[in-house]
Amino acid sequence: MREWIVTNGLGGYASLNYINTNSRKFHGLLVSSLNPPVDRWVFVSNIHDQFQTKKKKYDLKDYKCKFNFDLFPSFTYDINKLKIKKTIFMENEKNTTIIRYKIKTSKPIILTHNPIINSRHFYDVNKHRYLAFDYEIFKNGIKIKPRNIDKSIKILLEDSEFHPLEYWDVLYYGNDLERNESWVDNNVQIGQFKKYIKKSTEYFLIMTTEENININPSEAYLKEKKRKKTLLDNANLPQKFDKLVLSTDNFIVRKEEGKSVIAGYHWFADWGRDTLISLPGLTLVTKRFNDAKQILRNFSRYLRNGLIPNTFNDKDSTIYYNTVDASLWYVDRVYQYLKYTNDRYFLSEVWNSLHSIIESYMNGTDFDIKMDGDYLISHAPGLTWMDVKINDYYPTPRARKAVEIQALWYNALRIMSNLSQISGREDIYFDLSERVKESFKFQYDKQYDVIDTKDTSIRPNQIFLVSLDFNMIDEILQDRIVNTVQDKLLTIFGLRTLSTDDPNYKGNFIGPYNKDIAYHNGTVWPWLLGPFIKAFLKVRKFDYASRKYAYSNFLEPMLEVFDDKWDGSINEIYDGDPIYTPRGCISQAWSVAEILRSWVEDINYIPPVNEKIFELPEICV
Repeated sequence: MREWIVTNGLGGYASLNYINTNSRKFHGLLVSSLNPPVDRWVFVSNIHDQFQTKKKKYDLKDYKCKFNFDLFPSFTYDINKLKIKKTIFMENEKNTTIIRYKIKTSKPIILTHNPIINSRHFYDVNKHRYLAFDYEIFKNGIKIKPRNIDKSIKILLEDSEFHPLEYWDVLYYGNDLERNESWVDNNVQIGQFKKYIKKSTEYFLIMTTEENININPSEAYLKEKKRKKTLLDNANLPQKFDKLVLSTDNFIVRKEEGKSVIAGYHWFADWGRDTLISLPGLTLVTKRFNDAKQILRNFSRYLRNGLIPNTFNDKDSTIYYNTVDASLWYVDRVYQYLKYTNDRYFLSEVWNSLHSIIESYMNGTDFDIKMDGDYLISHAPGLTWMDVKINDYYPTPRARKAVEIQALWYNALRIMSNLSQISGREDIYFDLSERVKESFKFQYDKQYDVIDTKDTSIRPNQIFLVSLDFNMIDEILQDRIVNTVQDKLLTIFGLRTLSTDDPNYKGNFIGPYNKDIAYHNGTVWPWLLGPFIKAFLKVRKFDYASRKYAYSNFLEPMLEVFDDKWDGSINEIYDGDPIYTPRGCISQAWSVAEILRSWVEDINYIPPVNEKIFELPEICV
């Protein structure tokens, strides 16, 4: 069952499936972020809508609806010559969801709306009927005060009557059952709003945990519509990119005085690695340069011992630094930002952070991250993007010298060398980069996934030896790597994480095993299409015929699966075997971002406007 989502720029959201039912504990019409962008709570799970004529009562959930997406998701019911269109949106940077009801009728009817109330962190479910609420009815609304949190839910509907009912409503979450997670949740229907309709009209139902309830919903609707159209205008891309551009907006969120990125909806918080990999697609090709700067600045504030945070805990915002690649991605993403903006002031602002990353990796930092005597970066297990840990077991340990870490390390050194020369600083990085390259080339006599353990598993990580701006290997080996990845790992939804002929390959994410075992052992990741497409075209000098081939063979097959109802979301992962069932998060930042970036930069060949300023022969296309 396909799902939709709208977000509020704080980490909060509204999301259900296409038939407006709840199939996950993460679903809800009002999921508020109480400490943006984290600490997210489900307060309104759903709303049951009914209408009544003189002869009969109709429950909308018993009838099929037509789903559509045009800036916002909408649901149209056509029942017995009556048409009801529901459009759902959120106010930007407010924990407020608004439903616009547009009614076409030739006879008087009564509409009733029953909110299904909850009060829980979105990781949890209410297994028992212990929820307690106090409520206060006022003109055109109700204020509900859950006793388990210092927040109140306000639901408003102009020219309506509210009738208390209060009874339990149990929701069963099929997606969570399949994932072997808690799936039975007790909610409360606290009452119903009744609205008398004499003729065709439109009205708005408001749900909010904000203190200010003086909301003009019609103005809020027009304001949010204008904001989204402005995003499209500012991106200034052909219309074919609109759905993806709108989708990128879901992930950019406010964090304190700056900005961050939600890694994926529903359950991810802001992750350093995901944010940085996503940044060009979310903010640079869409021309949200100030957001890019705020995101980079915000993550530099959390730099510790040369490490960018891996993630922030959703419940208590605890910071975890267990990543070896996020800091190296940070260096690269500052460079990509500069290629779009030539912002030398920002380069000066973050220079010490960039240098501290290199220095910390050279001298050694946390998690056994250090430059060995061979000039390559060594690290503990579970620190690359293939980071799953089950108790004390790593299904993909990749400890010591993972191939993409060496690619990122060399790339970072060359970037620092380049920026030193451009900004008039002493270049203390180039000589080291040459030692790294010579050492790597000496050891990389086969297409290893991990260098010093001589792991020849065919995984997608080798593609970064080609896709990054600065490369250690010659064009013959680059071409061989691209061909291997295309032959062994490519699917219509992305790259598999392990070749199908490997004995550890798992073709289905859900099976008779812990799903985390399959997570990086065959499961398809769409975000990897981005670096693959860049690498494929890079070895072919981005010629027109190759770009046309890349679109027809690598992007178009996936895009054709998404029909005109598509809201631009791309799942986190897909099964490795056909039919490539979508799994994981319903909308993942780096899935959306890297598909958009590669489509714009690589296939349509719209490079950063200041690329020539920072270009060296190695990246000349």
